[in-house]
Amino acid sequence: MMRVLIVHNQLWAHYKSKLFSEIDRAIRQANPADELLVAQIGLYEASRKVMQADDTIVYKYPYRLLFERSLDQITFGERREALFRIFNEYRPDVLNITGYFDWAQLLLMFYARRKGIPVVISSESSSADNNRSAWKERIKKMIINRANAFFCFGITSAEYLESLGVAKSAIRVRNAAVIDEQVIRQRFDEAKNALSADAIDNPLTRKFVYVGRLAPEKNLPTLIRAFANVVKYSGSNWELLIVGDGPERSALERLTAEQGITDRVIFAGGFPWYQVPVWLAKSDVLVLPSQSEPWGLVVNEAMVCGMPVIVSKTCGCAADLVRDGLNGFTFDHSQQADLEKHLGFFIQNPDQIIGMGIESLKLVAPFASGPVAIQMADNYRSLAAAARPSGKGHNTTIH
Repeated sequence: MMRVLIVHNQLWAHYKSKLFSEIDRAIRQANPADELLVAQIGLYEASRKVMQADDTIVYKYPYRLLFERSLDQITFGERREALFRIFNEYRPDVLNITGYFDWAQLLLMFYARRKGIPVVISSESSSADNNRSAWKERIKKMIINRANAFFCFGITSAEYLESLGVAKSAIRVRNAAVIDEQVIRQRFDEAKNALSADAIDNPLTRKFVYVGRLAPEKNLPTLIRAFANVVKYSGSNWELLIVGDGPERSALERLTAEQGITDRVIFAGGFPWYQVPVWLAKSDVLVLPSQSEPWGLVVNEAMVCGMPVIVSKTCGCAADLVRDGLNGFTFDHSQQADLEKHLGFFIQNPDQIIGMGIESLKLVAPFASGPVAIQMADNYRSLAAAARPSGKGHNTTIH
């Protein structure tokens, strides 16, 4: 029998819930006696309270919510006490922490290692997603090398761990950036089918689409200015659809008016994740121009729907999911001219959209949630098995 304990920050994260449900299924299918428990620390991050799940889509997996409030209201002492308590009660064979920035989780990792329990760290970080200092990196290097194995979102997060001294062999999963591809694709297809055949085959107006928060790090002024220049010079009738809300909305609407493209830019507002495919179905090419983006799961969503993408190189997903000229383009977020060139390519070559979208489907396939979950379950099992010959595992008495 194997017991796996995953520590996660917030209950609301729907794609993590999808992954946890797939891991639970994979563990039980391999051995019905094996168990998974996810310790959810809080309900949500305060800044993302509006993004909570609304029970429209429910994921089933064993979890325990440690605090029924937002993460910013939970003190370090409370987190530490609750995590140690659930660890001692559950007595796992493998511990998977999902935040090496949280000292409560790190202390739990040290405790588990002292007890002979293997530890997995799930990492989304890359060298480009935040400013980093040398002393912090040295401390991080000492800390993370106490773990036995790592699950990474993709290439950039794996390379970042390797730069901190993690052995390549310790990075067991390199494609953990998963979404609920079944729900996304199903809702996209339903929305496409609802459009008239004529609208699909002969669209009067094609659209670029951005999906995400309207926040400074998303670099949306560059996108709006680039779009304005391209449509003015080309005389095209393409539109820009902006799906999302946030603190920059008023400023972005003013910029759109200043650029004289109010009739070409649609601010759709914010929507739950499962409604985003409806807007993707009305669009042709996704653009993610962020200055800083640990990954950018909306790129997975668009690619699952068979769409080409234009993605800034500072988005964590760019190295894994975008092949220049094949399924889209990458660009330097500070170079507006580069973005204009790529927008112009699709305006001038709309016949390339379908073929590049097919390539997107191929590139995103390795990130399917089911197979990734099986990889993780297999690694939990191998780590637990390797720890048992020394007489340690979930049968060890923990006081």
